[in-house]
Parts: sequence; C-alpha cells; structure tokens
Amino acid sequence: MSTSHAEEMQIHGSNTIGAVLAPMLVKGFLNSRGNESVQTLGNGKHNEKLLIGSQNGAPLRVLVAAHGSSTGFKALKAKRADIWASSRPVKPTEVEQMAERANLEDLESEHVIAIDGLAVLVHSSNLINQLSIDTLAKIFSGEIRNWSEVGGADRPINLYARDDRSGTWDTFKSLVLGNGYPLHASAKRYESNDQLSDDVSADPDGIGFSGLASVRNSKVLAISDGEAPALKPSVLTVASEDYPLSRRLFMYTSGDTTKPLAKDFVEFVLGAEGQALVSKSGFVSQNPIAVKPDLVGSTPSSFKLLTQTYNRLTVNFRFSEGRTKLDNKAKRDLLRVADYLRRENREAVDLMLIGFADQQTNELRAQIISELRALSVRKALSNLGVHDVRYTGYGHYMPVGMSGGASGEKRNGRVEVWVRNH
Repeated sequence: MSTSHAEEMQIHGSNTIGAVLAPMLVKGFLNSRGNESVQTLGNGKHNEKLLIGSQNGAPLRVLVAAHGSSTGFKALKAKRADIWASSRPVKPTEVEQMAERANLEDLESEHVIAIDGLAVLVHSSNLINQLSIDTLAKIFSGEIRNWSEVGGADRPINLYARDDRSGTWDTFKSLVLGNGYPLHASAKRYESNDQLSDDVSADPDGIGFSGLASVRNSKVLAISDGEAPALKPSVLTVASEDYPLSRRLFMYTSGDTTKPLAKDFVEFVLGAEGQALVSKSGFVSQNPIAVKPDLVGSTPSSFKLLTQTYNRLTVNFRFSEGRTKLDNKAKRDLLRVADYLRRENREAVDLMLIGFADQQTNELRAQIISELRALSVRKALSNLGVHDVRYTGYGHYMPVGMSGGASGEKRNGRVEVWVRNH
C-alpha cells in the first residue's frame, strides 16, 4: 500500500461518514500537523476522494472510499484499508472473521466517532408531525399505503430508502423494520443520503430517511417508541441517544497492527478538535455541552424538582454486557466529562448522576439497579480524580424507549449527567 517516498492511509466504508465527515476530519488532521494547504481530488471513481498533504517533505495521500459500511469491512479484512468507517456496529460474524488479527470489539479497535440521528423526512407541505416506529414499519413495508390512514391527505405514499450496502439502511432495518417487515418493492433506492433527501423534498407524497446531516430542505418528523414520548432529533436527544432512531458512527482499526499514522488520526478524531469538526459537519459531537432540557409534559414533578437548578450534559453513560459494565463509548466519555469540568472551571460537587433501569419485575429491583449504575459511573469518575459526585437512581420510570424492543431496552438503562446552573 505504501511506497518508499509517499505515506498512504486508506479509509473505506460508510457513505454517511465518507461523503463529508471523513474528508473534513482528514483535512483537519493534516492541518493540525502543519499542512496548510491540503488538496482534495477526485480519483475518477464515484464516491471516492483523495486528500493530499505532506509529511517530512514527502507527499502524504489519504484515500476516502465511501461505498457503504459492509464494503469497508471487506477492505479492512483484505488489508486494503487502514480504517473501516461504519454507520453500524460490527457484526458477530465480522468479529469472528478478524479474530486472528484483532478483537474489533476492544477499546483499541472500536472507536465511536460521532452520533447521528436517522431523520424521517417528508415534504414541507405534509401535515403529519409525528409517527411511531410501529407505524413507520407499516408504511415502509406497504401495509399502510395512503397518507389518510395516518391522519394526512387522501394521497398515495411514495417510499424512498437507502440501498442494501448502506449502514443507514442497516440501521433503519434493525431499528424500524426488524424481522417482521420487509421493505416494499416500490421503494426507490439510493446510494447517497443527500440525493434521497432532495428527491423527498420535491415530492409532496414522499417519505424517506437519511442521516441527520442530510436533512436539507425536507421536513423532519418526531418519532415515538412504544409508550415513550415522541422526540425530534436535536443536539440533546441525539447526543444522549434518547431519540429512538439515534445511532453511533464508528471507525474500526485492527488493534495493535494498526499503522501509527492511522492511530494518530483516530486519536485526533476522538479528541476535542476532531469532535468540533464533527459538529461542523452536521453530525452530533461527543464534546459535552450543558443544555436546558425541554422536559415533556409527562415528566414526574419529583424529577422536575430534583433537576430544577440543573442543566443536562449532552452525554449519557450506557452499558455493555451485564448491568454495570460501561461500554467503549462510555469509557471515552468519562475522560470528556472530567475534561469538561476542568475547561469550565467546575467542581465535582456541581455534577449529579441520575441512573435509570430498564423495565423490571418490581419497583425495588429497578431502584437498586438504577442506583448501582449511577454508582459505577461515580466510581469510574473518582478513578480519574473527580471525587464525591452526587448520585441517585430513578428506577424504571421515564423510559426513552419500548421496554420490549432490544434497542429501547438498552436505551432505558442509562445514567444521565446533570450540572448545576451557575
């Protein structure tokens, strides 16, 4: 892949990441290394870009090939890619295929680079403002064919969807269609988010989905999951992953065998500077910010009282296996919260952790689990020198997703971070 006079790096995979975000991050990375002018060239292939800078006087070439998440895994496996950009988590079969070289589920290999919300798009004249995930599944599978069936005008529904190689499609399929609903054959399929969005915004009867950065001129619907309130994608609802169609964007590397240039690039992306570029590109950054949340009408008065002198940080801690083992993103977020306190001149005493449990058989069990979760985050912060943070548990109340669905269940088991108003 490299030659004696030129260092190269290749990033293959997701169109969601590769269209704008990855080239922007590569450019920022090269700039941070003293490259003032970085050239961006086409290489004659659709959805591929070549960025050229220099390192120690020699040219430095970075290829970004954005043909869909699954293509990136194949390239990483074949050693053609240094980095696999993916808008879905690695699949168990892929972990197995790479096991000899690296564990793709390890912190050294799996990097959450941004949070995205799948926006459900309609034409700006459409009177519908919100839909449930279940209704959405019925629309995209063709069970519901007319807007009048969901309270709209008496007009047929036209479907727009991403193509089969796209991680955006994989996410929509797993979060909305599940195993019960196939996509209706009439749906128009797209390799590009932007093109799909532009076509929906020109069709009064259209409905489609795209990454949050590609909303453009379409109208975005609020989405509800089960009994939980309908939420629109926003910086807080997406960054905290409370919005039911939020998802993580990943870069995967092959652990210890990753070349130093690619390791340095990933570190840049995960740091404050890289995350600031993430938010410029239209995705949601993981740099925590304090936001006054828009508490829905159904919020219990005890919770309003508990949080009335606080703002909420745009970070939620979530867990991998078991109830209290923090996942890879959470391990990074601990460092970000500690950094936030330093940057904002805040004390640990300004923080409050509120744990939540997924639906349990009884209230007491839920209360214990929610407190244990908050306590495990408090301990982890203490290990980073942030001591004596206040914490409490709120049981299984205020779900953000259906307790039945796997994704909803995962989202309910969380620890929110609140920071006292100055």
